[in-house]
Amino acid sequence: MKERRTLVVLPSLKAVALDDGRVVLTEKFLEGMRQYAERWDGPIAAVIEPVATASNNLDNVIVPKAALPFELAVAPFDDPRLPGMLSQAAVVLGGTDYRLNHMAAWCRKAGAAYVVNTEYSLTTRLQIVATETANPLRRWRRGVWERSQERCNRRSVALAAGVQCNGVPTYAAYRDLNQNTHLYFDTRTSTDMLIEETPLHNRLAELLRGNPIRLAFSGRLIAMKGVDHLPKLAVELRRLGMPFTLSIYGGGDLDEKLRIEIASHDLWGSIRMQGSVHFKTQLMPTLQDEVDLFVCPHRQGDPSCTYLETLACGVPIVGYDNEAWAGLLQLADVGRSAPLNDPVALARTVAGLNADRELLAKLSLRAREFAEQHTFEPTFERRIEHLRQCAGLTNETALAAT
Repeated sequence: MKERRTLVVLPSLKAVALDDGRVVLTEKFLEGMRQYAERWDGPIAAVIEPVATASNNLDNVIVPKAALPFELAVAPFDDPRLPGMLSQAAVVLGGTDYRLNHMAAWCRKAGAAYVVNTEYSLTTRLQIVATETANPLRRWRRGVWERSQERCNRRSVALAAGVQCNGVPTYAAYRDLNQNTHLYFDTRTSTDMLIEETPLHNRLAELLRGNPIRLAFSGRLIAMKGVDHLPKLAVELRRLGMPFTLSIYGGGDLDEKLRIEIASHDLWGSIRMQGSVHFKTQLMPTLQDEVDLFVCPHRQGDPSCTYLETLACGVPIVGYDNEAWAGLLQLADVGRSAPLNDPVALARTVAGLNADRELLAKLSLRAREFAEQHTFEPTFERRIEHLRQCAGLTNETALAAT
């Protein structure tokens, strides 16, 4: 009997299927699938749930299905055809979507290795609910549902052949349930995008001359990212008498509210709303050349790729001590934290680093050093090797099949 070698990915994102055979996907997802196609020794397939309207992701692209380096099915996870699509899978990589609660048990019966990819812990999901849901009854109901789903997640993790945890929060939550649990940090930063040592030392030399500190935030301008705390942070920095500039990159629902609050506090001399910029060609070079410290008021433990991508620029982070940032700080001294939902404490933490420029420079060097260990290529290779191990496809097996 021929050995199964197909890797099937069941991502959490959704796709728009156009009538002309093209699909709307994110560039980040496509890059990941390209890496699978290059590195996996067998066929690649993806099943993505359909949606009528594309999300507001900044990296959405429209591509012909026929041009993709993998087989793509746009179908609901509860589609009765899904078992047939997975019948030849060696490994199925899926998330914690409630429609996949049965998948670990199904794959075990079908002889496929199911690997769960996790991102948001229960604590983080409840924090997101609290941030996004104003109605107390609806917030309570959503909380009950999340706790019920967590029990399903834990059963899936325990049954699965392995678990891949994006960030420390779910790794801490699930590693005792499955001995084959792998920790990684999601990032779009390839090795060639790391800040080089000479530009970094030049920037740090400017920092040590005592010029006003240059702060930045990038990401979606939405409540769960805590962007509404940025004007409050700026007000406190001004009260402390600290010269600074704060550049805000991104777009979202709170854009107009931010602008109104900035104007009401007369902060336009210090805060610059830069809008959405291209990640690779604009944001990363700007962070490397023009930013001394990143401010990250995330109200919850979303294991955002912002952390690793910022550190890759040699820029330390001051952030709220959510699960993701607190967990990362346990592994590397690359910034500082402040209590959740306390923009005054966050500002005072920034001011403390501003007053100790030598420490800030050391944190910058440590940031680059840590990020270098977790750039896109080695991170992806470690994840693929973990998938091979989960399926019993060792490197020797892979070579024999070529």
